[in-house]
Amino acid sequence: MDETIKVEARDHTEQELRDIVDSIPAVVWVAMPDGSNAYANSRFVTYSGMAPAQTAGAGWQAAVHPDDLQAHEARWRAAVASGEPHESELRFLGADGQYRWHLDRGLPRRDEDGNIIRWYGVVTDIEDRKRIEEALRRSEHYLAEAQRLSHTGSFGWKPEEGEIVWSDETYRIFEYDRTLKPTVDSVVQRVHPADRLLAQQVIDRASRTGTDFEHEYRLLLPDGRVKHVHAIARAVQDASGHREFIGAVTDITERKTAEEKIRTQEAELRQMLDVAPQLIGVLGPKFERLYANRVALAYYGVSLDEWRQRRESEIHPDDVDRVKAQFEGSLVDGGASELEIEKRLLGSDGTYRWFLVRYSPLRDDEGRVVRWYIAGTDIEDRKRGEDKLQQENVALREEIDKTSMFEEIVGASPALTAVLSQVSKVADSASTVLITGETGTGKELVARAIHRRSRRAPKAFVSVNCAAIPRDLIASELFGHEKGAFTGALQRRLGRFELADGGTIFLDEVGELAPDAQVALLRVLQEREFDRVGGQQPIRVDVRVVAATNRDLSKAVADGTFRQDLFYRLNVFPLEMPPLRARQEDIPLLVEYFIDRYARKAGKTIRRVSRRTLDLLKAYPWPGNVRELQNVIERSVIVSDTDEFTVDESWVATKPVVESRRGMSSALASHEKALIEDALRAAGGRVFGPTGAAARLGIPRSTLESKIRTLKINKSRFRAPRSNRS
Repeated sequence: MDETIKVEARDHTEQELRDIVDSIPAVVWVAMPDGSNAYANSRFVTYSGMAPAQTAGAGWQAAVHPDDLQAHEARWRAAVASGEPHESELRFLGADGQYRWHLDRGLPRRDEDGNIIRWYGVVTDIEDRKRIEEALRRSEHYLAEAQRLSHTGSFGWKPEEGEIVWSDETYRIFEYDRTLKPTVDSVVQRVHPADRLLAQQVIDRASRTGTDFEHEYRLLLPDGRVKHVHAIARAVQDASGHREFIGAVTDITERKTAEEKIRTQEAELRQMLDVAPQLIGVLGPKFERLYANRVALAYYGVSLDEWRQRRESEIHPDDVDRVKAQFEGSLVDGGASELEIEKRLLGSDGTYRWFLVRYSPLRDDEGRVVRWYIAGTDIEDRKRGEDKLQQENVALREEIDKTSMFEEIVGASPALTAVLSQVSKVADSASTVLITGETGTGKELVARAIHRRSRRAPKAFVSVNCAAIPRDLIASELFGHEKGAFTGALQRRLGRFELADGGTIFLDEVGELAPDAQVALLRVLQEREFDRVGGQQPIRVDVRVVAATNRDLSKAVADGTFRQDLFYRLNVFPLEMPPLRARQEDIPLLVEYFIDRYARKAGKTIRRVSRRTLDLLKAYPWPGNVRELQNVIERSVIVSDTDEFTVDESWVATKPVVESRRGMSSALASHEKALIEDALRAAGGRVFGPTGAAARLGIPRSTLESKIRTLKINKSRFRAPRSNRS
């Protein structure tokens, strides 16, 4: 019977010890004489997520950080070989996937002959200590080297019996003699008077309810020193069903002192940084997020804790590879002391803005980066200006490359003078102008004159031929697009409206716009804003619109091919360009002007114009208007061999036509149809290209296509038949 009681007592004590060992916030292990692991308490299993069987032998090594394993293994093997106590600092991988620093201590147990029969050890979490050491190294420059030890003691408490068991470390924390029997009174006696009531309440509540507790309080020692301690305990039941607490107490004085110093310094620093008009942040050596100022947090729309926990990058996807390459090129092997990078950052409103970000590394005595200090300056306006300037330059080069049908308005006929009088009146207003007239009458030239005489003259004049742009690209051309908005959109592009901001946009052949483009244009005219293709933010512009067409838009509205509301918006101030046949008195002036222009270009001298040639030119109806006259004179100058200007009569052989301010008489229509059919026949049915009918007639492809439809010409019947091949 006595033997059974002894066994039960031993089992009870062993279980109690196991519970105590499992409750302390440290890993306890047992190893064989050869160094292989035999046991690890539940703390290690819980922390690492490894099954108990996985920790046996050398299995525990799988949880050690690769950078620490070799050195730790060497120290451990040296201790096993010498029999000396073992101590090592290393990082263990937790079940959460994070490494934390630990202090591993091991002592040998020997038999009566001095032979080692077991190794016993404790692994203590020192992550906070390591972090604090790093913080002190930054804030206190006079401290060349500092080491913080985290002292943790265990205890057991049975409230019903008033029994308390302390470990040696707990005695050292409270600074009581090891021979003293600890009691609740001896604990309370050491508590600082200001914290004593709260500590007593925690003890009383735990004793009464049997619930877990955790709290921090101060100790006031006999010599006047103050310690900060952290106590935590878990309520359990022993084998007999009695309630008891198993817990740990940690001396956190050094941590509290350091935190207070850092808190004071950080408060002052934050106060200064929060008023800086920049995004300021502090990152760890591996770019762990530590601090961001108020401006940065407001830009991202998050709290400091939310920003620290963020895992997704705020950098624009298009900038990630470039930023990475700049880092690798400038900072490898302790390179540049500072680095400046332009990149786009995502704000709380869902849009990206350009920032010039400066990275300044703080290095330790060995040259290793311990902190990154970052300052980002908003350069969005500058980048937008650069982007717009670049696009304007592109547009300007495009305009310069285009050959104007003439550089200035030539003529003094009443019909032309009346138009120019209206131009001078409307130029300085903000009204939308609609210029109508046949092709080649100089509609774009008048649009440019309106712009040059307006207050918008210093800004851009942007010309768009609506008929020359494919229907599926007109929205992108007018309003721009974001990168990736459609196949082939490799980068963001500003549209013509955005390039014309503050200036004038000329929409030539506006009657050719598709219905969806008409809707978008109406919105710009009504609301002065639009969306880029693929964009989500409206863009406001201040643009004057001057439109032109050779179509009868009133008829197009009646036919349902042109929006009536858009027509009214465009037709605020109509201008009708007279055809050349309505201003015959201007033909001699134009002939003289074009002869001078092309003769100088060809290096020829032409002194006079044949009277018959001038009569022929005045008698010709000029369906292509001034542009056709320009082409005829250029061809004639090229083939001219004398100083007298003449024109091949076959080029202008026709009967006079009755004038008409709009549309064509039946005779003129018949004549135009014959001319077009002759050109198609000579071009083998081709409309465009160097040898196409449009080039032969000296008119735009879109104009010729329109006339073919109007005159109901079957262009396919002029195509040359394919030869049969055997």
